[in-house]
Amino acid sequence: MGKFIFITGGVLSSLGKGVTSASIGTLLEKMGYKITFLKLDPYLNIDPGTMNPYQHGEVYVTEDGGETDLDLGHYERFTNVVLSKKNNMTAGKLYFRLLEKERKGEFLGATVQVVPHFTNEIIKSIEDVVSDNVDIALIEIGGTVGDMESLSFLEAIRQLALRIGKENALFIHLTYVPYVKVAGELKTKPSQHSVRELRAIGIQPDILICRAEKPLPTGIKKKLALFTNVDENSVFSAPDIDTIYRLPLYLKKENLDKVIAKYLNIEYREPDLKDWESIVESLSSLEDKVNIAIVGKYIELKDAYKSIIEAFTHSQIVNKVKVNLKWINSDELTEDNIGEKLGDVDGILVPGGFGERGIEGKILTAKFARENNIPYFGICLGMQVAVIEFARNVAGLKNANSTEFNEYTPHPVIDLMPEQKNIDKKGGTMRLGAYRCILKEETKVREIYGEPVIYERHRHRYEFNPKYRPILEEKGLVVSGIYEEKNLAEIIELPNHRWFVACQFHPEFKSKPLNPHPLFVDFVKATINYKKEKKISIRE
Repeated sequence: MGKFIFITGGVLSSLGKGVTSASIGTLLEKMGYKITFLKLDPYLNIDPGTMNPYQHGEVYVTEDGGETDLDLGHYERFTNVVLSKKNNMTAGKLYFRLLEKERKGEFLGATVQVVPHFTNEIIKSIEDVVSDNVDIALIEIGGTVGDMESLSFLEAIRQLALRIGKENALFIHLTYVPYVKVAGELKTKPSQHSVRELRAIGIQPDILICRAEKPLPTGIKKKLALFTNVDENSVFSAPDIDTIYRLPLYLKKENLDKVIAKYLNIEYREPDLKDWESIVESLSSLEDKVNIAIVGKYIELKDAYKSIIEAFTHSQIVNKVKVNLKWINSDELTEDNIGEKLGDVDGILVPGGFGERGIEGKILTAKFARENNIPYFGICLGMQVAVIEFARNVAGLKNANSTEFNEYTPHPVIDLMPEQKNIDKKGGTMRLGAYRCILKEETKVREIYGEPVIYERHRHRYEFNPKYRPILEEKGLVVSGIYEEKNLAEIIELPNHRWFVACQFHPEFKSKPLNPHPLFVDFVKATINYKKEKKISIRE
């Protein structure tokens, strides 16, 4: 068995445990070690798949179809790991497994308890992610130390660390040092209390990573070390930075990689971070700008579109242009105001989503982009509304719709497949994970990808109804990507449009700063060209 790094968070949520874990993974991978990740979430849902994006943010999808926490997106973007369903475990999933075992009589009549039975289930989930070729596993515990629901997870990692020995287990605690403006001081007391909570249940952190508005002075680090029983050289500063992709460089500068190597008793190898330096340099030197509208229904919480935002960041590096995102609530769009809302943008993206709310605004958006020759990128539902709009306004199929929104539409251009219709619509019908897609020759997407076959990740229930494809293709719609096994449309495009591409899958899940997704890169390139054609300086 390899070595383990356990990462906990204290004081408050949203400190960036996921990005910190991913950054540590970057350093270890650049040192030549094989790594993996596990996110342990203490909520009772089986997975985030049915949770409201306003509560949980984006649902990230793995290659094998797991619906997971958005932090797994950070792990994959920052490293070369390919994660799966087993890399995100919730309390609900673990309790479900435990109770299934109890029902089967596997405990031989014993009283099933949180300790040891549930904690053993947690430990097993940790051990399951470590294969023979993994050197170090990074285990992130969701929530905040002190939360009641996290206690069993903390107890489990305490037990596991005791079992495997000090040289094989490292505890890193991410905490917060607030700056009190009135007093003009950074305050260490919240961090002291957070560590005290950890120590009360038997966990002494080896390393503190302290979030703050600015770098911590030496005196504050010494004070934290003294009152948390952590070595002074193991207290690290993690101030607010201009881009999350700078964090591996900052932690390297603080010598976190050397301290981790010392605690785990592994060979220290100088990590080569030249590619990360190049990324950060590119992002910090952008002068030109394009404006792209994201027309969605969860725009109040930007984390609902986390991977899309990051994919645009990656596309900036290649195109050497800053992407300014303009967030538009599709609920608010009407025939009367759409020109005012979208008339000044250089490109439009309509992302995925579920449910009827805001749909007509998205359909209007697709129409506006098509008629005004504005670059349009549709993702998942963004493809479906483009099909509906084309059917209604180009193919003459009055009241065409998706049966998700109108079960009795006369033209169900978007529909469940026949084998899905006898299953409860709330479960069991999702197409999840990576599927093979054949790209049609002499199409825009074939040119963009530069290869005939791609594999992209899906998360949707409804499909472009194959019965309507001949009608729409006759009117000029091109189906340029096909899932051949079931003859399902994966990508559509309009050949006489400046840039109008929509896909049923989620390309944002496979974009990385060192390998930006080609669809995002080409879309941003199209917005640059469009702005130039409008004869507007892209520095305005």
